[in-house]
Amino acid sequence: MSSDLHPSQLHQHLQMYTCAKWSFWGSLAVSCGLLFLGATQKPESKPWILGASVGVLEVGRRHRQTAKLLLESLGDIDRASRVNFQAWARANTQPTAQLALTVSSIDANWKPENLITDPVEYIQKKQKHVALVGGTGDGKSTFTQYLSSKIGGRVVVYDSDAKPDDWAWLDQADVIGRKGNFKAIDTAMGNDLKTLEELVELRGERGDNAIAGRERFMIAEEFPILVDECDNATTWIKRHAKRGRRYKQFICALAQNDTAENYGLQGDKDTLYSCFVLVRLGQFGRDYARTKLKDPQLEQWLKAGGKRRFMVDDCPCELDLSNWGAGGREQQETSSGGDEEVQSQPTAMNEFEQAILTWGQSHAGELLKARTLQQSTRLFADVSAEDIRIMFRAMADRGLGEVEGVSDRLGWKWSS
Repeated sequence: MSSDLHPSQLHQHLQMYTCAKWSFWGSLAVSCGLLFLGATQKPESKPWILGASVGVLEVGRRHRQTAKLLLESLGDIDRASRVNFQAWARANTQPTAQLALTVSSIDANWKPENLITDPVEYIQKKQKHVALVGGTGDGKSTFTQYLSSKIGGRVVVYDSDAKPDDWAWLDQADVIGRKGNFKAIDTAMGNDLKTLEELVELRGERGDNAIAGRERFMIAEEFPILVDECDNATTWIKRHAKRGRRYKQFICALAQNDTAENYGLQGDKDTLYSCFVLVRLGQFGRDYARTKLKDPQLEQWLKAGGKRRFMVDDCPCELDLSNWGAGGREQQETSSGGDEEVQSQPTAMNEFEQAILTWGQSHAGELLKARTLQQSTRLFADVSAEDIRIMFRAMADRGLGEVEGVSDRLGWKWSS
């Protein structure tokens, strides 16, 4: 069957099948033509023409037999053709195009087998720190806020680029390095190293009770920059990575790449992977699923979930933090003190989702298809139909409308 054939063999078999099939039909046509020609020729020429016709017909019969044998080895010819085309595309197209060919759509009910919903439980069980990888807008600050609230301890943030409203949930005194003050960060990291030494001595002399109440959760934003600008940064991360958890000094280092060099651990990947849980947000998580895990279906699943789906080491995680943070961490009770349901604030939407929502609210009950958006507005002119359908699913997952149909027939409609 086609599933037992190597892609190179599959391609060769398909070529041979096509040639044999068309050769048969060509031979049949030539044979019929010779017979017609023979009927109009002189009697002495007819035996030669008839012989040629029979010879051509025999060649066609053999090619037909060859086509039958090849068809048996290929099985479902349509499926074999698709597999062959996908193999060709993988070798001749960009990764994004390969993904669209490999996974045309994702089952809305599909979930990864190793899915986790509590990353804190996973981190605590591993007894590791966190290396957080994400780009602008991926939700790094929200995730670190959630993480710090669950792990506990006094929160300290090292951030040289912090704006006045960044880390607003913290006391201003706990954000060190504003306005590019790397000297303040370097000094504080040096003090952290001294504090760690003190805790080692205290615990060694008087046990765990001596360090109770001195737990800290330290967040280092854009760690590659700190490594370049602060002399203590490399020593700070190495010593806390190997000993900090034992003394309740938890660190969360943020970067936009997951290489050891970005965390000041040049040539020391073992420390990165043995002492840190790597949390990859946004595109970084999707790239990891595609390039490292070789799982395009997981990549599509991550993409469909937006910010609430990401990777924790090799485990996909689903955690909705859309209402976490200032003004949205918990639903407020009604003024009457009853059990009335309080509707949470809607998740912020990008311009594409807002356009879809606006269309749905003005065409309530009508099913919106990707092609309609591509043809009716310039905003979606350069967006692929599959990406639009992914937006449909993501919005439906967040309670914004609902989807109907599957694959290329999938559509979205507004439901209040």
